[in-house]
Amino acid sequence: MKNVNLAVVYYSSTGTNYKMAQAAADAAKELGSEVRVLKVPELAPEEAIASNAGWKAHYEATKDVPTATAADLEWADAIIFSVPTRFGNVPSQMKQFLDTMGGLWAQGKTVNKVVSAMASAQNPHGGQEATILSLYTSMYHWGAIVVAPGYTDQSLFAAGGNPYGVSVTAVEDGSVSDASIAAIQHQARRVVNVAKMIKNGQDK
Repeated sequence: MKNVNLAVVYYSSTGTNYKMAQAAADAAKELGSEVRVLKVPELAPEEAIASNAGWKAHYEATKDVPTATAADLEWADAIIFSVPTRFGNVPSQMKQFLDTMGGLWAQGKTVNKVVSAMASAQNPHGGQEATILSLYTSMYHWGAIVVAPGYTDQSLFAAGGNPYGVSVTAVEDGSVSDASIAAIQHQARRVVNVAKMIKNGQDK
């Protein structure tokens, strides 16, 4: 049985979604997946980043994290996205990245990718569900297979019960609760297991 190539593609200004991406990657690696944790390009000007100490610190700390490319998505059997919400939608950095994948889409190379998404906001009802659903709209256009966590494990309830994807309330230090980490890891395992079934089924 072939293992799954997983790309965990994130945008993070102060670290929350970076930690979520790392938690998903760790769980996938435990199942034997080859994993790439990838950030999307930062679009904000240097002066905006410098105006927020947490943003600047995280920006500097993650300079060596590889930037996602079309080649990474083509390589991946499965993709997990992790983003903060911006007015109930994906941040411009992630939207711009998705908008540049038209060539990949036109070649049919997004078809049957297994995808899932996670989100954060500064309060418990800050638009996390809307953000995930707006990202999934793009995935339907891609012909991708959306694998949401649903209520497939008790960890989802402890983490707030978002069936579309794990969502967290961001805190100033960028930390993510143990309950959310457990739910993220379940979501990642679910994505990998479904992708493994699809990948190996296609090879028959």
